[in-house]
Amino acid sequence: MKLNVEQIDRTCPESEIFESVLSLDHKKILELGCGDASITRQIARAGNGRTIIATEVDTIQHQKNLLIDDLPNVDFILSGSEKIPVEDNSFDIILMFKSFHHVPLELMQQSLFEIKRVLKPGGLVYISEPVFDGEFNDILRLFHDEKVVRQAAFNTVKKMVDDKVYELSEELFFYTPVLFENFDQYAEKVIGATHSDHQLSDELYRTVKQKFDTAYENNQGNFAIPIRVDLLQLI
Repeated sequence: MKLNVEQIDRTCPESEIFESVLSLDHKKILELGCGDASITRQIARAGNGRTIIATEVDTIQHQKNLLIDDLPNVDFILSGSEKIPVEDNSFDIILMFKSFHHVPLELMQQSLFEIKRVLKPGGLVYISEPVFDGEFNDILRLFHDEKVVRQAAFNTVKKMVDDKVYELSEELFFYTPVLFENFDQYAEKVIGATHSDHQLSDELYRTVKQKFDTAYENNQGNFAIPIRVDLLQLI
């Protein structure tokens, strides 16, 4: 397994990746850490016969998700990945989109064992994680440096594979595009994310804005974020 690679050749929405490596139709799916349910919505509205339970640990975001009334095949529950309130062997596919590194360090291994508990025999676990690299990351790390937690997330997954709890079915690297119309939108979506309490001093806020504006001059708000996907299967 590799934390990063020297060259990434593919840029695409993540939906192209998970739809190509997973057979989601007529499956029972668990998404852990669904955030604003944007990917949940993509999955629920595509294909056929997909039923989804989407969990979120951020109570503010979860309350917003409960107001969603146009996804009849999705149930939203408040839950962390370390203790999932469902029976054993419940799901065909379990998904974590850029959420595993948000799990507290002391609960990462427990979470992967809990995922094993609720996964059906032969089921798959799809974990995508942002690579600690790139222009977007250079701005984020000014006020929210995730190097330690992303390394820990990778180490935990690797240990589970090395210990033969899971088999690594596939590891993929790609860039996913993210567009910000302006700094105000970045500040709202990233600095103001409710899952983290970012307290920036006026000086740091100005520094972040300056770095964003410099990047914006070059890319017009189009950031390519490097992503690693680990596709796991129970042994």
